Amino acid sequence: MKRKRKNTKIWSKKKKTGFRPFLFILLSLIIILPVAWIMTFRLEGGKPSVRTGLSSPFIGVSQELSGTVTDKRSGVRKLWIGLLKEGKEVVLMEKDFPPAGFIRGGMVHEESFKIMINPKLLGFTDGKAILRMSVWDYSWRGWLHGNRTDIEKEITIDTKPPEVDILTLRHNISQGGAGLVVFRVSEPDTKSGVSVGGNFFPGHSGYFKDDDIFMAFFALNYDQGPDTQIFVKATDPAGNSARAGFPYYIKKKVFKKDVINLSDTFLNRNMPDFYNNNIQNSQVSMLEKFISVNSNLRQANTKKIKDQCKNTEKTLYWEGAFLRLPGSATRAGFADHRSYRYKGDIIDRQVHMGIDLASVSHSPVPAANRGKVVFTETVGIYGKTIIIDHGFGLFSSYSHLSHMGVQKGQMVSKGEIIGRTGTTGLAVGDHLHFGMVVHNTFVNPLEWWDMSWIENNVLTRIKNVKSGE
Repeated sequence: MKRKRKNTKIWSKKKKTGFRPFLFILLSLIIILPVAWIMTFRLEGGKPSVRTGLSSPFIGVSQELSGTVTDKRSGVRKLWIGLLKEGKEVVLMEKDFPPAGFIRGGMVHEESFKIMINPKLLGFTDGKAILRMSVWDYSWRGWLHGNRTDIEKEITIDTKPPEVDILTLRHNISQGGAGLVVFRVSEPDTKSGVSVGGNFFPGHSGYFKDDDIFMAFFALNYDQGPDTQIFVKATDPAGNSARAGFPYYIKKKVFKKDVINLSDTFLNRNMPDFYNNNIQNSQVSMLEKFISVNSNLRQANTKKIKDQCKNTEKTLYWEGAFLRLPGSATRAGFADHRSYRYKGDIIDRQVHMGIDLASVSHSPVPAANRGKVVFTETVGIYGKTIIIDHGFGLFSSYSHLSHMGVQKGQMVSKGEIIGRTGTTGLAVGDHLHFGMVVHNTFVNPLEWWDMSWIENNVLTRIKNVKSGE
């Protein structure tokens, strides 16, 4: 009996000894887990961020400042933005964000903001200033004040618009034609050019000794008449704009009207070439395919050619009158208004943006003037096409070629053979479709074939400005 009592005590002692580690672990978890949670989530050290859409270090008369404030963990507590100049600081924005409770932190983890900055209304003058931004989160760090991020950006307040001085005299422009304006801008890094009925033609410096002098070729579209508004516009980095008018006269032009009769033979011969242009449906008639190609595809192809002419070299490569295809006859004029007739009915209307020149089959095509080849591809209705940049926004284009003998990036001299005429694209017979483009507008090539026109409207203006430098 005594042994049994002794064994019972030993078992009881072991039971009590095994319970103590379990109790210790349990108590440890009760303490450690909340502490770990607090350290991880409520005492987290990740700083909030603030991003602004300030694309320029300049602030003009009125500037919208937009941005985003973010804190993915404990949430955003407060955002403060101020402007400091010469010891004077003005609060632009001060916002407190709502809490989600003592345990959860903040309700807002990301939010966009917009504020308008009007320096004059705030009492600031032009000059250097500091844009300050501070953001806090809902972390318990910093004695419950949270993590803080401070950002300072040096900016320049500029509320004065640039000055524009027109250096060329009276300008005579024909409807569908081109012109040249030379002007001086008072501020550097200014975007300037000529506005023609809302279409903007960039000006470029670099030709004259004075870098403040800009040269801008501009153009009237074929449908822009005498009531079109033309002026020079300059916008500085702060967004301040200035306009300067200049004397000009627009000569109205009436363009030729032409009727093109379509035959089934023409449709059956040409339409299969365009089956890869979203018109593969075999149930669509050849006539419907032609209308789609002549309208929708023409519009897309014309845009593609114009897009190649938006970037230009700041070198005046060309010299003298531009060349036309030797020994050629004119088959269609610039801005001819064409009506397409099929079996007595007018089924489409389009405007021809170039001059068609026909000679013998596969005639060699010379570069109309010196320049850099910027495009050598097949373009839908235009077929095989070459585009040459002659500098300062002036381009020539050559389409319907059977062969292209130059490569993109190649410099070509005036008269150098670049390809041969053909029937590629939507061509009726072997010919060259020749075009002249100013920035993004097709213009009448007749002007650029005329040395007298070039002398009066381009070269004399440039010489006069050079002599006055």
